[in-house]
Amino acid sequence: MPNEVIWILFALVNFALLLAFYRMFGKMGLFVWIGMATVIANIQVLKTVELFGLTATLGNIIYGTAYLATDILNEKYGKTDAKRAVWIGFSTLIAMTVMMQIALVFNPGADDIAHESLATLFGIIPRVALGSLAAYAVSQYFDVWIYDKLRKMFPSDKFLWLRNNGSTMISQLLDTAVFCTIAFYGEYPTSVWIEIFFTTYVIKFIVAIIDTPFMYIAKHFHKK
Repeated sequence: MPNEVIWILFALVNFALLLAFYRMFGKMGLFVWIGMATVIANIQVLKTVELFGLTATLGNIIYGTAYLATDILNEKYGKTDAKRAVWIGFSTLIAMTVMMQIALVFNPGADDIAHESLATLFGIIPRVALGSLAAYAVSQYFDVWIYDKLRKMFPSDKFLWLRNNGSTMISQLLDTAVFCTIAFYGEYPTSVWIEIFFTTYVIKFIVAIIDTPFMYIAKHFHKK
């Protein structure tokens, strides 16, 4: 099966699971999802794949679901809960990073089969880890702020798509700029850095479009 088909199916599964968490557990399900999504996204991002003729990293889909979750919280419960969710995700990512770095310090047993694989996955270069944390905090907080502004400017339900897509696409651009600058700028020639930046944002842009119908479905769950 081509990667492009798997990717589209993977996106639908991710967004469907987010809605399932929200449907079953309400607002708390969104908080849990955001914490989980930030951790999984930073593991998946280590794998590169070919998509639509471009080299891309995984993790962009589930990372995009975190933006959808904060938009749902902002839309239905207000800016305060959305900000709380951002800090839950940020704190979860820090906790995972710290715990796994300490876990790697332990000397593996004679019969250990996992240490080398864990070291590959979680032996994160500090600059990349810093870029991920900074990009998440800055872009998610910006997403909450701009969504709130757009909701005040376009309060009607017929503009829900504008609030959702507008906030996510702009904040994802900020996320990509912060992460790529901190993690990769100076490590690659400028032309390569621009290609990484461009392909990363294009994938995130597509994910933002895919999440639109899921936002409309979530709008009708657990009405105030």
